[in-house]
Amino acid sequence: MTRTPPLYALAQQTIGRYLNHSWRPTVTGLGHLPDSGGAILAANHLSVADQLFLGILTPRHIAFWAKAEYFRSPGPRGHLTRRVVTGMGAIPVERGGGRAALSAFDAAVPVLRSGGLVAVFPEGTRSPDGRLYRGRTGAVRLAHQAGVPIIPVGIRGKDRLRPPSARLPRRRPISITFGPAIPVHIETPADIRRLTDTLMAAIQSLTSQEYVQHYART
Repeated sequence: MTRTPPLYALAQQTIGRYLNHSWRPTVTGLGHLPDSGGAILAANHLSVADQLFLGILTPRHIAFWAKAEYFRSPGPRGHLTRRVVTGMGAIPVERGGGRAALSAFDAAVPVLRSGGLVAVFPEGTRSPDGRLYRGRTGAVRLAHQAGVPIIPVGIRGKDRLRPPSARLPRRRPISITFGPAIPVHIETPADIRRLTDTLMAAIQSLTSQEYVQHYART
């Protein structure tokens, strides 16, 4: 098992304890999470709090994405930001498409190959209306490149955590469910789309969300 960064462990003990006490989230299916070895956690995306709850309810360290600007911010505040994102074991991602976007995947591959967990939201953005949107193929491509399985994750309740009309978060039942791992074997380009659709169907089975056949707007 990869080592949990001390700052990440501290956040689990402090912020995690507060969130557990305040919202009492539930987690099921942890038996599908391997004790060691690399894997991608692919979840639906309902709220800005997804990473927080996924982080505190998963017993292993998860490498999340963070804007590359956070790793090179100037000044005293920037120094603190750099220490936080580095201390949390975050993966830098450049904004924009093309080669800049692919650099985030390049940075994730060594984490996965060394036995770490990386969280990916296949929809590519938060759901605008609580429905589950068509998955983008990045998670499958990354799993294939790193040689790791994908574990579908279903998040329920956080779409009501802070509705657009609410100024403050509302306490609502929150649950996270881990599903059986999906092995990734790609022989033809068509396998990429097929496995992505299989992944989204697995996530939907965990959330019971209405599925939308097109991509969510970013």
